[in-house]
Amino acid sequence: MAVIHRTSLKPTKLELLTSWLPSRPWYSGGAGAPQLTKAGGFRLDDPQGEVGIEFMVVTDSSGAHPAGYLVPLTYRGAPLDGAEHALIGTTEHGVLGRRWVYDGCHDPVLVAQLLALIEGRVQAQDQSVSDTPDREVTRSFSGDGLASAGFPATAIDDHEGTELPAPDGTALRLHRVLRPAPDNAPLPPDATGHVAGSWRTPDGTGAGGLFVVVRTGPRG
Repeated sequence: MAVIHRTSLKPTKLELLTSWLPSRPWYSGGAGAPQLTKAGGFRLDDPQGEVGIEFMVVTDSSGAHPAGYLVPLTYRGAPLDGAEHALIGTTEHGVLGRRWVYDGCHDPVLVAQLLALIEGRVQAQDQSVSDTPDREVTRSFSGDGLASAGFPATAIDDHEGTELPAPDGTALRLHRVLRPAPDNAPLPPDATGHVAGSWRTPDGTGAGGLFVVVRTGPRG
C-alpha cells in the first residue's frame, strides 16, 4: 500500500508541469507560462511497492478560458530504461531522495494498474491520504479481459488526448483535455469500459467527467 509522505518536493510537481505541459500537442494555454492549480485526481498502488502512480488533474487559467488536464504520473527511484522521451523531470523528495517523474502513459507499471482498475481488480486510492479508497472514481468494463491484449507502453498523443493501442485492436483513450459531463452521460457507442472522476474548477465548483475510455478490438 502506497504511503503518502508529508514532506517537501523541490521542484514541486506543478513546477515540473509548468515547464512540460506546453510541449504537449493537447495543451491549449495562453502565450505565457501555464498558471496551474492542482484540482483533483487519484492514486493507484504498485503491487511491488516501488513506483508511485498518480492521476493528477490540473487546471490552467493562462488562456482565454480555463482548462482542465489529466496528467498521469509515475515516480521512480531510478531512471526507467528506454523512457527518456517520457521523462518530465527529476525532483528531490524530502524522505525518498531523488525521484524521476514520468508521463505515466509510457510507464508499464501504470498501464498495468490502470487495466486492473478498469477491470475492477484494484481500487482507486485517495490522492492525499494513505490506505483510503477514492469512492468518487468510477469504472466499468464489459469485455473479455484486458490483460491478455498485450498493451505495450506505447502512447500516441493528439490534440485531445493520448491513445494506447494494443496489437489486437483494443485501445485505451485517455482524455487529457477534460470535459465536464453529467454522472449519467452515456459512454461513446464503441466503448466497452471507462474510468471517470471529479475535479475542482477554477471558480471552486466541482465537475466530473470521463478520464479513460476503452475500445475493445476483435479477438481470435
